[in-house]
Amino acid sequence: MILLEVFVYAGIIAASISGTLVGIQKKLDLFGVVFLAACTALGGGLIRDIILGQTVPNAFAKPQYFIVSTVVSIVTWLFYQRTMQFQSTLIITDAIGLGVFTAVGSYSAIDHGLKGSFLIISMGLITGIGGGIMRDVFAREIPFVFRKEIYAIAAIIGSITILFTHGEFTKLQSLYICFLITTAIRIIAVRYKVNFPIRNVNDNLL
Repeated sequence: MILLEVFVYAGIIAASISGTLVGIQKKLDLFGVVFLAACTALGGGLIRDIILGQTVPNAFAKPQYFIVSTVVSIVTWLFYQRTMQFQSTLIITDAIGLGVFTAVGSYSAIDHGLKGSFLIISMGLITGIGGGIMRDVFAREIPFVFRKEIYAIAAIIGSITILFTHGEFTKLQSLYICFLITTAIRIIAVRYKVNFPIRNVNDNLL
């Protein structure tokens, strides 16, 4: 399905830009930047495919994904100053990548004939946040998902929408609904600073 492939490539492009920007900010060399971009774009899908028992994960079976990620990363690296004129670039691209990969991950479980709600949601979550976790770990940052950020919850809610829309809408429509809801939740949470509470170690527990 051509539109579905376009959907996947949009996620790869967004995630690659996100990984590249983090790599540049961490002062990695060009190889490190490209590697970080690839991890961000392909990491979640790689973990998902391994769990689903896919003999050769798409990250390796479809080298065009890596090629697109590399080209996008190099272009972003070359035009970094111009890219960063848009102050919210990192947040927006990260949110788009989260939305796309959550949708694709959830539906991948369905395409493999799996029906358990927990499993479908888990595959959406892992695909959505896996690349971002790899990016942040390699960049020596605490991943978004482990901080107060509304990140994993956005992916979980998005995956749940797949359960309700699958069978009621076409596959592409279901993917778009999941993508829009996941991305919107993430962007709104950042825009309005909606976060989970954190425990201050100096708080009185009584």
